[in-house]
Amino acid sequence: MNVMTMSRSRQLKWTAVVVLAATLAACGNKTEKKPGQALASVNGEEITVMQLNEELGRANITAAQQDTARKRLLEALIDRQLLEGEAAKEKLDRDPKVMQAIERARATIIAQAYLQKRIGTPARPVRAEVEQYFNQNPQFFGQRKIFEMRQLVLPTADVTDAVKAAIDASKSLDEVAVYLDQHQIKYGRAQLARSSQELPPELASKLMSMNKGQLFIIREGDRSMLMSVVEVKDAPVNLEQAAPQIEQFLMNKKNKDAADAEIKRLRASAKIEYLNAPASGAPAQPATGVPAPAAVPSTPAVSATKTTDTDANARGVAGLK
Repeated sequence: MNVMTMSRSRQLKWTAVVVLAATLAACGNKTEKKPGQALASVNGEEITVMQLNEELGRANITAAQQDTARKRLLEALIDRQLLEGEAAKEKLDRDPKVMQAIERARATIIAQAYLQKRIGTPARPVRAEVEQYFNQNPQFFGQRKIFEMRQLVLPTADVTDAVKAAIDASKSLDEVAVYLDQHQIKYGRAQLARSSQELPPELASKLMSMNKGQLFIIREGDRSMLMSVVEVKDAPVNLEQAAPQIEQFLMNKKNKDAADAEIKRLRASAKIEYLNAPASGAPAQPATGVPAPAAVPSTPAVSATKTTDTDANARGVAGLK
């Protein structure tokens, strides 16, 4: 998916506008009475029990937190209604970018509703399936490792050839920090720990093969992380501990496989024409909108050699934030 790059403040602004506009579009005629018992009125617009209950459901609030959450969410709904009213006055719901975002959100919701109706809820995996996955992936469970790491975080723009040369000549993060201080390059320090279950297998394998203290760089957009492994510890997980996570992963996988099969069926029977498309081969299979399995990472990892720059689209980078 191509995503337009913008500043964080501008992105937050448009996100707020899109949410408001989507609410405006859903409300339609302002004189239409909303279903459900009214809890509050904001400049003549009612906020109902049905709205509050929907917010509670989305927030996944536990029973013990219901009372506190209801008060907090009601105030949030009032704030949103105030912003919505101001947005309506400024006709932001007619802004072309907002209208396009609303249409995209509408199409996504309808498509997901169809898949949910068509696919339903997959059957929970049986014990044998869970055990099979557990036994086939010892690196995530029985042979699980914990990597304790230190890192220096600095702007990617400051990782110049001179800085890379200094890193290559250094034997520790502290030596690099001294160099950065001397050249007035700003950076931050952090410590983190990640398990082999959280990292792509290739990255975990790389980290296992590295000497303690060896330096490597991961580039993530406008920031870079200079890292070193401090300690590798055994942290095995038995079948009983891992079973709930494996069950969820297998259910997600079944859900995704079913969605992919339905998309394939629909594409096979549809007439699809690519107009003005680049002549560089067939387009990639589009995403279905169904969440991908997340229990165990499987995305190819970044390489972890000394002073290696990588893009941030690898799962390994996300795991090392």
